[in-house]
Amino acid sequence: MADYQDTEEPAPADITRNAPLRAPSRRRLPWKRGLFALIALGVVAAAGYYWYLTRDEVSTDDAYTDGRAITIAPQVSGNVITLAVDDNQFVHRGDLLVAIDPRPFRAARDQARGQLELARAQRDNARISLDIAKTTYPARLASAQAAVASAQAAAVKAQSDLRRQRALPPAATTRELLDAAIAADDQAEAAVRQAQAQLAEANLVAQNIAAAETQVKQLDAQVEAAQAALDQAEINLGFTNVTAPQDGWITKRNVELGNFVQPGQQILAIVSPQVWITANFKETQLDRMRPGQKVMIRVDAYPALSLTGHVDSIQKGSGSKFTAFPPENATGNFVKIVQRVPVKIDIDSGLDPQLPLPLGISVEPTVSVR
Repeated sequence: MADYQDTEEPAPADITRNAPLRAPSRRRLPWKRGLFALIALGVVAAAGYYWYLTRDEVSTDDAYTDGRAITIAPQVSGNVITLAVDDNQFVHRGDLLVAIDPRPFRAARDQARGQLELARAQRDNARISLDIAKTTYPARLASAQAAVASAQAAAVKAQSDLRRQRALPPAATTRELLDAAIAADDQAEAAVRQAQAQLAEANLVAQNIAAAETQVKQLDAQVEAAQAALDQAEINLGFTNVTAPQDGWITKRNVELGNFVQPGQQILAIVSPQVWITANFKETQLDRMRPGQKVMIRVDAYPALSLTGHVDSIQKGSGSKFTAFPPENATGNFVKIVQRVPVKIDIDSGLDPQLPLPLGISVEPTVSVR
């Protein structure tokens, strides 16, 4: 009997005692579903609220700081004898950057100055000659005219004397007197011809004065050329001191003391303090974008820095249009690609003097297109 009782099934009371262990699991399932639904509803609400807040905002991560980088190059060749700046140094407009050996240029200036003085002396001498010519040539003309009149009068007298000698009877004169009269007449005619020739030469008064004036003009031109050469020599001497054209920071310095530099050789660059943002927005983002709209700017290098600005302008052309080899969509197969258009954004506030913004660092602008 004892063995039979040990193998009996549990009494109903035992089953009832274990039943409450399974009942709570069935009652908790509806609460879990409600919790999941509530979470999903919260996510949808948060997404809708985020969309509502950002529906009037356009942003891009294809944006960089931009500014003016001025390339500095000498305009004369020579050895660098002074290097007055260092890397990343701030300079002001007019500050000396590099000095080139000025001795050859001083010699060229002095030579040009001597050529100018010589040209001026020659020009002054020509002016004096012109003043003399204006008096001398008219006087020579008058003298030649008087000489012609005198020679003609002498010729008339000689002819009269000859006629009288020939009219006398042979007994009243001699052969010697007749020969002398003939010679005097010939001499008087020769004197007239000589005086007339001198008069013809003296008649060129206007031409002689014009020649003197032309000489003065020629020497005036030589003086101007010599003055220009001196001015160029002075300019070249001034070019030996390379100065900063505006305020900014020294960058890309590749010149050292003692280097021989050539005209046009890039020796350094100056980055101006003015910085703006160049953001390359997709063409599909430009529909509501207008100049003057407010922009929030996040800088990757300084996450804690918050900048504000405004849209300055939108470039009149996509970036691909101004590449070295712009696309030719009218030839071959065509695949539509969303283009990007550079937008200039000016920074209004938020800059920290202790946190400089180098050109070309990544930023993320967000434009409010309300």
